[in-house]
Amino acid sequence: QAQLAESGGGSVQAGGSLRLSCTNPGGFRLSNSCMGWFRQAPGKEREVVAVIDRDDASAQYAEFSKGRFTISKDAVKNTLFLQMNNLKPEDTALYYCAAEFWQLCPPTLPGPSSFSDWGQGTQVTVSS
Repeated sequence: QAQLAESGGGSVQAGGSLRLSCTNPGGFRLSNSCMGWFRQAPGKEREVVAVIDRDDASAQYAEFSKGRFTISKDAVKNTLFLQMNNLKPEDTALYYCAAEFWQLCPPTLPGPSSFSDWGQGTQVTVSS
């Protein structure tokens, strides 16, 4: 399994922004994979935030993230990003990046079981 490493989490006030990053320290090309961001709040199940596809970089978003979050990737930097704007207290969670290497993303928004490799997560806390 390839290691994934998230960064960029922190504490912000409602309405603020954060940009999360995910890299693969082992050097595996993230652009060859379906990649996703997920989150898990205390006492809740892990849920998908957004995914980005391998070849055409098409993206899918959960309803709560549409219009506020943007998933992107930089092939040169081998990094996955999640730009989060207009953050709300309900966005408070541990955010994970995930990869399904060499695979295309499913045609509909996938759940956690569609991904084999995960990072350790980065905490995002939004205060009101």
